[in-house]
Amino acid sequence: MNFMKDFRIFSCLLIWICACTLYAKDLPREELLINSCWKYSKGDHEHAEQEDFDDTSWENVGLPHSFSIPYFMSKDFYVGYGWYRKQIQLSAADLKRKLFLEFDGVFQEAEVFVNGRMAGKHVGGYTGFSVDISPWIKKGKNLIAVRVNNLWKPDVAPRAGEHVFSGGIYRNVRLVKKGYCYISWYGTFITTPDLAEQQGRYSRVKIETEICNESNKSGIYRLQTRILDCNGKNVATVETTETVAAGGKKIFMQLTKAVDYPALWSPQHPNLYTAVSLVYHNDRLIDSLETSFGFRWFEWTADKGFFLNGHHFYIRGANVHQDQAGWGDAVTEAAMYRDVNMIKEAGFNLIRGSHYPHAPAFSQACDETGLLFWSEAPFWGIGGFKPDGYWNSSAYPVEKKYEQAFEESALQQLREMIRIHRNHPSIVAWSMCNEAFFSAPEAMTGVRRLLKRMVDLAHQLDATRPAAVGGAQRPLADERIDRIGDLAGYNGDGATQPDFQNPGIPNLVSEYGSVTADRPGEYVPGWSDLQRDEGWKGRSWRSGQVIWCGFDHGSIAGSALGKMGIVDYFRIPKRSWYWYRNEYAGIAPPEWPGKDNPARLKLKASKIKGVKIDGTDDVQLWLTVCDASGKAVSSTPTVDLKVISGPGEFPTGRSIRFEEGSDIRIMDGQAAISFRSYYAGKTVIEASADGLEKSRIEIEFVGDNVYREGVTPIVSYRPYVRFVREQGMSELQTFGRNNPVFASSSKEGHAPGMAADGNPDTYWKAANGDTSPYWILDTEKFLELKEIELGFLSGKSPSYYIVEISDDKESWNTICDNPQIEKEDTTHRLVFDKGKNIGRFIRIQFADWKEAVLSELLVRGIVL
Repeated sequence: MNFMKDFRIFSCLLIWICACTLYAKDLPREELLINSCWKYSKGDHEHAEQEDFDDTSWENVGLPHSFSIPYFMSKDFYVGYGWYRKQIQLSAADLKRKLFLEFDGVFQEAEVFVNGRMAGKHVGGYTGFSVDISPWIKKGKNLIAVRVNNLWKPDVAPRAGEHVFSGGIYRNVRLVKKGYCYISWYGTFITTPDLAEQQGRYSRVKIETEICNESNKSGIYRLQTRILDCNGKNVATVETTETVAAGGKKIFMQLTKAVDYPALWSPQHPNLYTAVSLVYHNDRLIDSLETSFGFRWFEWTADKGFFLNGHHFYIRGANVHQDQAGWGDAVTEAAMYRDVNMIKEAGFNLIRGSHYPHAPAFSQACDETGLLFWSEAPFWGIGGFKPDGYWNSSAYPVEKKYEQAFEESALQQLREMIRIHRNHPSIVAWSMCNEAFFSAPEAMTGVRRLLKRMVDLAHQLDATRPAAVGGAQRPLADERIDRIGDLAGYNGDGATQPDFQNPGIPNLVSEYGSVTADRPGEYVPGWSDLQRDEGWKGRSWRSGQVIWCGFDHGSIAGSALGKMGIVDYFRIPKRSWYWYRNEYAGIAPPEWPGKDNPARLKLKASKIKGVKIDGTDDVQLWLTVCDASGKAVSSTPTVDLKVISGPGEFPTGRSIRFEEGSDIRIMDGQAAISFRSYYAGKTVIEASADGLEKSRIEIEFVGDNVYREGVTPIVSYRPYVRFVREQGMSELQTFGRNNPVFASSSKEGHAPGMAADGNPDTYWKAANGDTSPYWILDTEKFLELKEIELGFLSGKSPSYYIVEISDDKESWNTICDNPQIEKEDTTHRLVFDKGKNIGRFIRIQFADWKEAVLSELLVRGIVL
């Protein structure tokens, strides 16, 4: 009897296997993360796409990965090629399905090969893409090879930006198996069309779903969409049947019944619903997809600010770059969630994704944590830009031959950003750019044309959100670009320029603060530009303000620009973060580390159990120097973290050293770094320093790929050497036009920005009666000053003025006192000795308000 029972089970299993093989092309989708077990080599390698290529000497890496690992805020980074190779195993059933590789982000050009054949290509470093690999797969082992480069290109956005642009497959990669009729890549678009009109009482759910039929037959397909509430309860179901032509696509338009009194999404209550899309053919399920969304409505107004779910909502936000210490841009989803939670914990309610589309997981983290999100396209400029060739060029092309391709690149990435992120309720604006006015004067016509094209495309793709122009504080007067979109973001002195006070359009201050500090810094806010007119208290017509910035980050302009975060690069808060947390969230600051004698080390982890090995998870380690009683002290000894046993790696391999004064720093008695593994097992990490009691911690990594001591390949040591570019390190750069400016006062019609607009016919003039008139230029760089050129009105050169330089706009050094000039001279050129004058801010002080007139100022120097 047992034999017959076993035989029946075996027979049923065999029939099921045969059926699955027969109908494999119609099975629902299967998604597999393939972040682990890649081979990587820097440089370009001939025939590396071929199956018989020898990669045994290549480095064993996991994704996310960057060319620059280990990276610690250098302003320079490797530019060139890198290759990635991975073997995947496929069955005979897999060959009957459609197979895709989905990339969340590769910077910035990816060529994807399967078994030696080119399968697809994508250009654009911040948006994901999908590659159909079905024509090139085979049963058994299959080789995936990806050739990546991060070469600067004159016709690819961005052409400029004050970040770093390291190459690599720095976000997740998935192998997706589908039937021959399926929901397209990010093919659902979900809206709640009645919610605003009904003031949240109810709304139908509108679902647009793109179905792709790649079979050789036209077919009738049924799409069922179920709406599940926050607790998984089905609150609405809708079905639609359509014919989809062979080789064709069709968008299924669905509208559910009204969902009564839905749980609204907000930062206070981040309630999320799920749309479950089920595709049937002949009553057989052939594809399924779950999409998270939220019920919420919002309004940006020109006179009363921002409203969320019918209530006035003042925005207190932070700009956030994606990179972190050691790993650069190649951070895990867990690390993204930690960043979002740190911004939330400090009481902020919005993140501006500076200045490019972030990963899908970042948007999801904002959804789940409860933060509004300003999502930005990568059209970006940099002050003091130079000729073409690097990411410090004109934001828009200076040569006509590149204009069309560049505009198509910007539009393509905007299109991809919106498609990928459109269902996230946290996103309340699509931003077209950041400071695109940092373009050559002759290119500004192209800037305006492209911004208008981008705004039109955003409206076409998503009419539910405004198209913003970010960093729109220049040009001034008739040439301004802030009104091209529906919403304007003003950076820096845009908060105080007269043109942008109550500008008649919805607006916010998209950057304020800019305080450079190493940790711990001071327990103060960084109001900076908002301090001048107490703008930090808010304006009735302004939607809010967004600090620059949340975290320290890598910058091609150097650490003076990169260290402006309220949290350092290693993700340890500076004291200003605690100030905001106290002010916004009502949480008192902790006791600061004292100066007592160090005696022991304390090692803590963000979690120690159940850490996944699929490349989405990691552990944040915090190291604290303590006295004998366990109390934190500010001592900064050299500390080593080392893997004693088990799997896993730091950015530098199996160990990492923190030293005072190095790029891998220990400051104020604290250090931190994230640690990841692509193999399962228990890992023991030890912290040690000469003369101090050691500390150990055990972390459990979970997954199918188990670590075996002496067998599993490991990265024993990945030395850190600060990368230095060979070319262009001492080139003069020019600052002044469109850089931030400030003045003691200004006469109506003669704003401070008019002395930095490139037009000698416009000028700044101090207000009548100003007893201490001055004008300040912020170069936004740390410069070795070479020369200053001042422009005055004909016959009105001042009889006396002083030129000063400063690092922080508080302590000033006089570099020129009453230069010998002729009254008739309209241009004064001041030349300075090498190495004597270093700083960021230039101030011109005048003796009398009647002579306080400046038509133009240019500064030339070397960025340090």
